Amino acid sequence: MVRRVVVALLGPVAWTPPGVDPERWRTALAEDTVDLLATLNEVDTAVAVTPADRWLADAVTWPDTAVHEVTESTPNAVFAALSGYEQAAVVAPDAPDLPGLTIGKLLRPLTSRPAAVAPAENGPGLLGVAVRLPVPDWLPTLDLDRSLPAAVRAAAPQPGDLAVTPAWRRLRGPADLATLDPALEGWEATRALLSGD
Repeated sequence: MVRRVVVALLGPVAWTPPGVDPERWRTALAEDTVDLLATLNEVDTAVAVTPADRWLADAVTWPDTAVHEVTESTPNAVFAALSGYEQAAVVAPDAPDLPGLTIGKLLRPLTSRPAAVAPAENGPGLLGVAVRLPVPDWLPTLDLDRSLPAAVRAAAPQPGDLAVTPAWRRLRGPADLATLDPALEGWEATRALLSGD
């Protein structure tokens, strides 16, 4: 069986709702992301943080959760910190209602392609990126907040080397709050913070 890992990159978030403490916001988003990863089957899960954000990993992970300290908040730094895996995915920390199925769709193309990206539905950037390890040497340095699928595809030797999987929203501005679906399971910490509980 292929050894796969999905890593939540708990880097800085671009926006905090008015009146909400930024540290509590980051913690709620991270907690929901880590809880989502815990529901995934047939993959290992982990988080990655820079040393300055180790407090966040300590606040939201279970005792047996693997925590990787990385030099910078990029998927490339996370991939470089992993060993013993054949496939890896990195997901953004600000999509608390992300369905596990969307992560599965990000990993699925790796059976026939070296890399896949899931775009952010609401603006520039990526929701996540998955690769076969070792990382393809053509993969550019990625920024989850700015990189675009077209630019990643342009770096590949052949366009078909990169799969673009379904997009999902990230919470990066006031309009994004309205897209949260109360009927979706999960995102309890974010939901509680937004409701004032």
